[in-house]
Amino acid sequence: MNNPHILRAFDKELKNLKHEILTMGEMVQEAIALSIRSLVERDSDLARQVIENDRLVNELEVKIDGICLSLIALRQPAGGDLRFIATGLKVNVDLERIGDLAVNVSERALDLNQEPQLKPYIDIPRMEEDVRWMIRGALDAYINKNEAIALEVIERDEEVDQLNHQIARELLTYMMEDIKKVSSAMKIMMVSKYLERAADHAVNVAEQAIFMMNGTVVRHRKIT
Repeated sequence: MNNPHILRAFDKELKNLKHEILTMGEMVQEAIALSIRSLVERDSDLARQVIENDRLVNELEVKIDGICLSLIALRQPAGGDLRFIATGLKVNVDLERIGDLAVNVSERALDLNQEPQLKPYIDIPRMEEDVRWMIRGALDAYINKNEAIALEVIERDEEVDQLNHQIARELLTYMMEDIKKVSSAMKIMMVSKYLERAADHAVNVAEQAIFMMNGTVVRHRKIT
């Protein structure tokens, strides 16, 4: 790609790919935020909005896949550009799955909003804030090639895991005290697990960012 016209076109296409990935990231962050808000505020309309808007996330996933595959096939990139585009395919999948998890949370919220509230939601919103920070951080690391932020995202996952375990222990206490609370407690536990999985997908994006930057595979390895 030594032709200046081709290089300019390629740069424009790369910028477009970055824009679409960031748009996808913003969409799934909002979906996560609204899904938890629908639960905390017992607003079922917000939950239905998240479920309805998931089709837009799915459509954007298909579009991003098409951009990545077209760039690889038509531009034949090499080196860092190739790693960025190839990892973009994987980042796209992780972001779409975060959107799916927001839908899962919304579905549980629709159920829980029809039942007496079991307990005040305290740790669930804390998890949601951590998850959204991790998504933002992972995308920042990926788009701006910031390895320090990528590592911070990976480390933050431990905090989300601890909150998930804390919520599970508390809900088990409720279930043991009153069998009538089992159904609601299980649904809240599922919400916590969905957030924990969303955090895992943010970690995946951070790991892809590190690979894109320096070719280091950190998946399944402890970062020190």
